[in-house]
Amino acid sequence: MSHTRDPFAPAVHSANVWLRHVAHAMATDDRTFAYRATRAWLHTVRDRLEPHAAAHLSAQLPELLRGAYFEGWVPGRTPASHDVNTVLAEFACAAGITDDESVGLMWIVTDAFRDLLSPGLLEHLFSRLPVTLNRVLLGVSPGPNDEETVENRLTDLADRLQTLSEAVTVLARGLEALPDTEPDSDRTATAAQEAHRILLAEHTGISS
Repeated sequence: MSHTRDPFAPAVHSANVWLRHVAHAMATDDRTFAYRATRAWLHTVRDRLEPHAAAHLSAQLPELLRGAYFEGWVPGRTPASHDVNTVLAEFACAAGITDDESVGLMWIVTDAFRDLLSPGLLEHLFSRLPVTLNRVLLGVSPGPNDEETVENRLTDLADRLQTLSEAVTVLARGLEALPDTEPDSDRTATAAQEAHRILLAEHTGISS
């Protein structure tokens, strides 16, 4: 009976196939970095899932990556915080990147794993997470800071529209004339000045 075959060779090969896929998605030849990002992603995702969901994901991982996945896992401490900033900071620290890079790298690894796992598995598992975290993990959100910026811009736009509406109302009232009266130039000028004052206050940030 031959004893020369390495019993771990198939497991190593499978893990390397997955790692090459992740590295390719990251456009890097640095396999060490690709593994670090993969491990960081596995642990970050694992700790946000309920234990049964985490086990469901593990069942489809190659043997060696499954070992990395469960390394240090404490089921009783899961799920961990779902706060997006906390998740991204944890991932960035484990992957050895900056917080600003974490959103992009997170969804790149997710996208690579989406190709390797059963169709729809990640969408199914992540659907149990808060919407904001789900969107970041699946790459359909630019991240919490950008989302906050968009929300602030929408609020600012609504405020500007309200101010413009007030100015138009003031001007319209000033231009109104009763059917039996002649147009009042002083009244019109006063209304125009008031409308201009409202718009100027909004533009300069001075309270009206």
